[in-house]
Amino acid sequence: MIFKASEFVFEPPAVVSRARRVLIKPSASYPVPYPVTTSRDMLSVIIDGIRRVSDADIILLEGTPGGGSIQPIYQALGYNFPRVLTLDVKDCIWVEVDNPLPKPLAVPTFWVPNVILSSDYLITVAPLKVFQGRGSLSLMNLLTLLPSSKYGGGDRGGWGDLYELGIGNVIADLYFTLPFDLGIIEASQKFITQDDPTRGEVEECGKGFIGEPFQVDGEASETLGLKTGYLDLIRTAKAGFETNL
Repeated sequence: MIFKASEFVFEPPAVVSRARRVLIKPSASYPVPYPVTTSRDMLSVIIDGIRRVSDADIILLEGTPGGGSIQPIYQALGYNFPRVLTLDVKDCIWVEVDNPLPKPLAVPTFWVPNVILSSDYLITVAPLKVFQGRGSLSLMNLLTLLPSSKYGGGDRGGWGDLYELGIGNVIADLYFTLPFDLGIIEASQKFITQDDPTRGEVEECGKGFIGEPFQVDGEASETLGLKTGYLDLIRTAKAGFETNL
């Protein structure tokens, strides 16, 4: 669903009212405000919406390139919400999770923070970005849930081993392995960059998108004319996966 950015009110689905733990994955790997990272205002609207219907534990989870601490970045971005736990990927217990696809595109298993598996509802919230000509949306935001020390350390921004496998293939595999319930794309502005993830051009957009992550990335890509290669890979894998069920 497309919404007008200035009028967004988060109306959580009924399942949130029964959740004990809700995990929110912002895009917050750098101490630079929106549109490089998820805005504090957007997170505040989402948290307020959850609180209207639930007393569930709310967790923010993010990691940094190279494995540096995320807490100073949370502080710089103003992520100081009451009764919200802020966690760092590098400080979590990691567990190895099987990719359920019969023929993984790139990665048969992923190391992920165990708090993801113990959460009842998962939300990925990402700013609208175009990186080297390709859309980087709610599913691409899941990459920084993976511990960078396991996947290349400082190489290629922290996940060099995965980029060598083809990042589109990796994101498609991750979509099936970590089935997030909701994707939100904060698109009041579009951030366009080539090499430096903290510097680029900004265009006004005035929109937002919310829905199941694959669907919401598809809707944003179609509406805004973005090239988002991992969507075609997911679409093809979905067809084969569903045939084998």
